[in-house]
Amino acid sequence: MIESHAPAPPGAPPPWAGPARLPVRPATGRFLVLACVFVCAACGLVYELELVALASYLTGDSVTQASVVLSVMVFAMGIGSLAAKRLRRHAAAAFGALEALLALVGGCSAMALYAAFAWTGDWGGLWASGPRWLLVALSLAIGLLIGAEVPLLMELIQRIRRQDAGGAVADLFAADYVGALVGGLAFPFLLLPLLGQLTGALLTGAVNAVAGGTLVLGLFRGDLTRRARWLLPAANLAVLGVLATATVLADDFERAAREAVYGKDVRVAVQTGAREIALTGGTHGRPLDLYVDGRLRVSGRDQDRYHEALVHPAMNGPRARVLVLGGGDGLAAREVLRFPGVRRVDLVALDPAVVDLARRDPALSRLNGHVYGDPRLHVSTADAFRGLRTSALVPSYDVVIADLPEPGVTASTKLYSEEFYGLVGRVLAPGGRLVVHAGPVSSRPRVFWTVEATLRAAGLRTTPYRVGCRDSGTEGPDRPARASRAPRDWGFVLASRGPRPALALDPREPRPTTLTAQSLRAARKAAQATRVGGLAASTLVHPRY
Repeated sequence: MIESHAPAPPGAPPPWAGPARLPVRPATGRFLVLACVFVCAACGLVYELELVALASYLTGDSVTQASVVLSVMVFAMGIGSLAAKRLRRHAAAAFGALEALLALVGGCSAMALYAAFAWTGDWGGLWASGPRWLLVALSLAIGLLIGAEVPLLMELIQRIRRQDAGGAVADLFAADYVGALVGGLAFPFLLLPLLGQLTGALLTGAVNAVAGGTLVLGLFRGDLTRRARWLLPAANLAVLGVLATATVLADDFERAAREAVYGKDVRVAVQTGAREIALTGGTHGRPLDLYVDGRLRVSGRDQDRYHEALVHPAMNGPRARVLVLGGGDGLAAREVLRFPGVRRVDLVALDPAVVDLARRDPALSRLNGHVYGDPRLHVSTADAFRGLRTSALVPSYDVVIADLPEPGVTASTKLYSEEFYGLVGRVLAPGGRLVVHAGPVSSRPRVFWTVEATLRAAGLRTTPYRVGCRDSGTEGPDRPARASRAPRDWGFVLASRGPRPALALDPREPRPTTLTAQSLRAARKAAQATRVGGLAASTLVHPRY
């Protein structure tokens, strides 16, 4: 005789969603599940922030990287939540496996991204290189796994004690959001400064694996099949073994990756919070190079050409008081202090670590002429925008030299805005001159002419010029192509609040070694040949770089 079974009444839970067999009281079980939600949410947000931060340090474009990572991750979370609906029948085993995989992918994501940057090339054009696509792939994978957590955790918490859906969602999301707050604060204030990108991500992965494995194996062990009871511990131990091994090898990996980025001649590598500063060469006849976050900032092969082109045209006139914005390496100040009549130079540098290197490193201090020992130089470490806005400076500077990272690096965008140039104009003496490094012209003419248009919008008269670089693309056994990609040229804009400044050299000493009156005339014509018209000014609320 065949038995017939009546269908379950509408709204009744499926047979596999009955009460879980717990080793603790239901109230304790719910608390442990919510605690696991808290920990997993904190780890998930750390993975997100770590991807945004590392990609931003490697490219400088934090807005684009944050937009890509967060949008892809949120999209993937939705897909992950839908996909996890099919796993609710085996919620405990699925959650344990998911957390082990998330710990492995999230924990190793920083190391994988840095390896792709170091060994496969720089970030190139828009989505043209491997590291960019790896960033998308990691964001997608982590988002899928984070999104799949929610339905499974909802199923587990309902199996302990069923309650109305609204109450269960409120409890779950409260623990999730509080955990995200803790993870968001722990990343910049604890993990990043104390452990760095690589070790911080690996430790977060280990915490994630322990939390997920402990919850499933300790609280929901009765829901697991015999096979799952030994597969899940083995998987978690394997993940923890991989993360522990990677942590032990992190220093060796970082040194190898640094050599791949900078070459084998790395003498100094300093991690200052979120920035990496490296010096290569400077000994045994090798030119000294200074890198900040993987980008070449000072090339010993070409620094004289750059700094003479930046400083000498602006010093043709009154120059008793000079303000240098940026230039913590001391090389722009070295050129300024060569001129007779300079009584005081104020240098405002953002990073004290660069200033300290310029003071103490024998090769770099020799290159800048030991300028930090000159009593006329007065140094402060501050953000240039904030320093100009909050200072009580009177309009007394004859020359202002903006030796700043090129526009397009998000952290520097405000230093190429109309508001910033308005602040600079307030401290310029009548007839004073401002010179701005505006990035490469040949590869980014629109950016260069946007800087010029922004200066004009701030009420300044401008004279743009362009100087070729000797060191473009120089490579060698100790200087790989990725790190050596110096620009083909530099663009500068000389500006004044009065009449349009003349692009000329002071006929008196000192004479530059790389510039002549004829080469400056050619530099002005070379810039004009690239002119892009009709560009709007860049402002704080509408950056255009």
